[in-house]
Amino acid sequence: MSKLTIARTDAAMPSGTALDGVRSFLFGVLDGFGQDDKKAWRRFWKRVTQAEPGEMFNVEVVSPRSGKFHRFHMAMEQSLFDSQDRFDDFEMLRSWLKIGSGWVKWVPGAKGGIVPLPKSISYAKADEDEFQQYHAGVVRFLRGGHAAKYLWPHLDQLARDEMMECILQVFEQ
Repeated sequence: MSKLTIARTDAAMPSGTALDGVRSFLFGVLDGFGQDDKKAWRRFWKRVTQAEPGEMFNVEVVSPRSGKFHRFHMAMEQSLFDSQDRFDDFEMLRSWLKIGSGWVKWVPGAKGGIVPLPKSISYAKADEDEFQQYHAGVVRFLRGGHAAKYLWPHLDQLARDEMMECILQVFEQ
């Protein structure tokens, strides 16, 4: 889910033909899906247009997840799991990837320090935009200096890099 804050500026509201064009776009090109959504869409824009300069609105946008991209990413994780010897449990590898990619919430630990807690990548918790960010973070982490060294400590640096690229190149877009 993408969260953004928009603010009413002190620019003059459009009028006449310009306003007609805005209305045509907002309520013709775009519109609510059903009757309740149409009413909510119009109420939202009424509030926006009646806002005073400086008033702000928090907006949450949920982009439906792409099943195709989800399967693509999961296949990449599975390929990585199948190619390494460090993790016996797939979910542990996934947690390690989440932490390494920064897909975490920082929370107080048992002894008072701050520790990373992996976030969920379920369809309900991460929309398409967030999942794309997660995927990009995982790829950055895997191409960084730590991941290959940890997954294949018995290989020299060149062989580790080649192993990682061999896995990732199949999943380049």
